[in-house]
Amino acid sequence: MKFFQNHRRLFGAVLGLFLGLTLAVAIIPALRNQANYAPLPGSVPLSPDEFAGKKLYIANGCVACHTQQVRNVAMDKVWGARPSIAADYAGITRTSWWQNTATLMGTERTGPDLTTIGSRQPSSAWHLMHLYNPRAVIPASIMPAYPWLFEQKASPAPGEVIVNVPDAYKRGPGQIVATKDALQLVAYLLSLQQTPLPDGSAPDFLYQRTSASAAVGAEAAAAGPPVAWDGGALYAANCQACHQPNGEGLKGAFPPLKGSTIVLDDSPARMIAIIMQGYNAREKEGYPAMPPIGVTNNLRPEAIHAIINHERSSWGNAARPVSLGEVEEIIQSLTP
Repeated sequence: MKFFQNHRRLFGAVLGLFLGLTLAVAIIPALRNQANYAPLPGSVPLSPDEFAGKKLYIANGCVACHTQQVRNVAMDKVWGARPSIAADYAGITRTSWWQNTATLMGTERTGPDLTTIGSRQPSSAWHLMHLYNPRAVIPASIMPAYPWLFEQKASPAPGEVIVNVPDAYKRGPGQIVATKDALQLVAYLLSLQQTPLPDGSAPDFLYQRTSASAAVGAEAAAAGPPVAWDGGALYAANCQACHQPNGEGLKGAFPPLKGSTIVLDDSPARMIAIIMQGYNAREKEGYPAMPPIGVTNNLRPEAIHAIINHERSSWGNAARPVSLGEVEEIIQSLTP
């Protein structure tokens, strides 16, 4: 009974029990997990700017609407080539000496998952405009704007990154200049890419749905001509964010495909080269460099064939159809 009447012994015992349980239940298992899991070979640690961008991602509450986890269910296949595994997060270090690792896996998908946003949308110019005013690139977006990451200047200094926002979306006169915070946040977003597994495998997603008609179609495809690729859907997934659904792009930001001499050219060679190698010939006109979407998004020749024929025949464009053989030959000629 004396033990319970001595507050020093009583609270000392409670503190010792608490510390012991914390060590046994939390700290030791965490250290064992850390020893058992290592980053995947080929994974790249965050650079100082990317790490600073991660802190800005946290500070601006992005995790409230975006996840960074591809679950192993079929509905998540649009966010990555494979389900996320523990090793994807093993290289994440502490945000600071007193803050946890902040894996930012998230729980809400009010906005799309960002596990592979660096490869799905590799254009820094697009991300900057999206941060300044999401409606400028996605009219129906419900994402809030982050104008405090930018400055408006009448005469930007040499070397400053100018964001070519259409006049309808500006908040006043002058040119939009990205601050260091905006550039660091975009650097972090561009770093978000899935590292391929060492053996090159891609585990299957669970609960995939296969309708009877799809099964019949698959059998027919195996026995007969290849299944048609939907150029409109592929355009929407890979090109529409910049060039817009109507193919008109955004004035001063992303060039139009409607009426484009490159798109309407009888030879698709230059168009395919741009898709596979990127394009920066119009930077003097204020347009940002286009990344090599065909490479970053791992587009097969069949997909590129469908996309360019969609672009050559939509929005009033009336260029001749291009054959798959032409596309494959041109891609082959571009391969070093």
